Amino acid sequence: MEISKEKLHELYINKKFSSSKVAKSFKCSEGKINYWIKKYGFKKRSISEAIYNLHNPNGDPFGISDIDDLDKSFLFGLGLGLYWGEGNKKNIYAIRLANSDPGVILMFVKFLEKIYLIDKRKLRFAIQIFDDMDPQEIRIYWSKILKVSSSQFYKTIITPSRGIGTYKDKFKYGVLTIHFNNKKLRDILCGEIENLRKL
Repeated sequence: MEISKEKLHELYINKKFSSSKVAKSFKCSEGKINYWIKKYGFKKRSISEAIYNLHNPNGDPFGISDIDDLDKSFLFGLGLGLYWGEGNKKNIYAIRLANSDPGVILMFVKFLEKIYLIDKRKLRFAIQIFDDMDPQEIRIYWSKILKVSSSQFYKTIITPSRGIGTYKDKFKYGVLTIHFNNKKLRDILCGEIENLRKL
């Protein structure tokens, strides 16, 4: 049975169905679908691309805004600078940035919302505090500051206090980490940082 090029293009390329899902649509083996993918010259997706599409069936959970005014240009540069300096680039599957300063956190969230059009409800947050702080009080604080649901927070990490010192002033609200679990956007941000390195 010959597989229609147009139908295969629609399912595999446009709708990003996996080869196994396409095979079910045609009621044939996955091997046969892979044969026709190759024959028609369609680019075969890598395993990581296939996994990404499986977890994002409705497409990318972000967009890219046009940098068409000074405010966006400033926010773009500031957000990249924050991720460059404060972000965890070692995690290749997610964007993570930690800080104790609410202003820094709010600015990075604004960067993700305005430049990469992320729905704030898709962000997740983790709080790290010392054991002489009130976990519930700290979570309520961050929830109000960020204007997000408490369900978006992971379990609070509690560590032993450092004893007498100024840490209570510096870490009054603990350290908050922003999580956006998307490898593709993480790679885009790292690529933009590499472009900055070349300037």
